[in-house]
Parts: sequence; structure tokens; C-alpha cells
Amino acid sequence: MQPLYIDKTKSTPGIHFDPQDAKLRIEGQSYPENAFKFYEPVFAWLDKYLAKVEREVVLEIYFHLPYINTSSSKCMMMLLEKLEDAYAAGTKVVVRWYYDLENDTALECAEEFKEDLTLPFEINPVGEEG
Repeated sequence: MQPLYIDKTKSTPGIHFDPQDAKLRIEGQSYPENAFKFYEPVFAWLDKYLAKVEREVVLEIYFHLPYINTSSSKCMMMLLEKLEDAYAAGTKVVVRWYYDLENDTALECAEEFKEDLTLPFEINPVGEEG
């Protein structure tokens, strides 16, 4: 299966899904004009991947979305529900959601996503080091 790469823009996150290392990354602002159209290839790739992934593989998902609009938020929930279904079916899934320390809205967003899920979901701050 081929990796999925979508370059980051001002209004869309960079997407880096690599089936070889079982790591999926979504990083950047998310307020595309049409979120469902933007995320459609992401959903299609993830569906294909989850249909083939071995149960023993730990699928790690990294999110870092400093800003996410309402339609993107709905798309993220759809993506997380796909991962939740895979987890319920026995696939090992870990979600790691990163937020900037000074961004309380991003933290609240991550907490809202987490409360609807049973899969392992970490919320980690990023910010000034040292």
C-alpha cells in the first residue's frame, strides 16, 4: 500500500500516513473551504489501510491541530470513529493528540474528542522547552 502525503497549506494540515511504520500524522491548521472534500482521500486511504492492517501492529496516530473549524471537527470525529471501530474489532490503536500550552481551545477540543472514545487517547502539551 502506498503512503498518503498531502502538503500543509495555510488552511489545511499536512497529512503523512505511512503504512510501513504504522504512523499517521495530521499537523497544522484545519479550516479548508470544503472539509469533507479535503478529508475524503484521507478517509478512503484509512479504510483501505484498516482493512489490511494486522491486529498485532500498533497503529499510532499523531494529531497537532492548533486551529480546527467546525466542519473539520466533524471530519476528525469521523476519522476517530473509524479508529474506534478498528480498536473495538481488535486492532491496536493509540491516539496521541498534541496541543500548544497556551491554546486552551485546542485542549478543550481534544478533551471533547477523547470523552466519546474508548481507545487509548493521550493528550500531550507542546510548548517551551527547558
